[in-house]
Amino acid sequence: MNDLAAKRIIKPVEEKLLASALDFVEQVFAEWDSPDEGKTVRALVQEIRAKKYYLPELELLMVDDSGLILGYAMFSRFHIEGRFDDELLLLSPVAVRGEFRRQHISRDMIEHGFGRAVKMGFKAVLVEGDPKNYAARGFVPSHKFAITAGPEINLPHPDCLMIKELIPGAAGKMRGTVEYSFYETLSI
Repeated sequence: MNDLAAKRIIKPVEEKLLASALDFVEQVFAEWDSPDEGKTVRALVQEIRAKKYYLPELELLMVDDSGLILGYAMFSRFHIEGRFDDELLLLSPVAVRGEFRRQHISRDMIEHGFGRAVKMGFKAVLVEGDPKNYAARGFVPSHKFAITAGPEINLPHPDCLMIKELIPGAAGKMRGTVEYSFYETLSI
């Protein structure tokens, strides 16, 4: 492990850092996409925190030894057509401070989250995003398992909704249409 990596710590968001984590997520998405996207993602995190699907132990930060937030990843319970919420997680959002991109921060946080999720009994993780960013983490297009995006989800390509099996064979037992209607932030 190099010196830079040795100074990085992945941990659940502590109560005293809840507001800082929100500011961080908003800033990263505002810089990467737009101020409106930053506000939307911030609102999504706040909404997830307020719902029964929130798992504080899977809202993760990576900080350096000075306490600077380098990255953020949130895994929360998810369901497909009212099923699988004790087995399935949603990975969203993931954010990395701009000047630290391409340094494996998201990879390390996601892998750390996988380990914690398995210990908690979860079997699979769903994500929406660019397949190039997630294939290396073991995500595959969810439609290969008969898990498809609902009509209100505007994907650039069906392969952008992906699933990662934490337990081999778990996704093969999950089927259905993914929708975000239980999140007001995503139901625009």
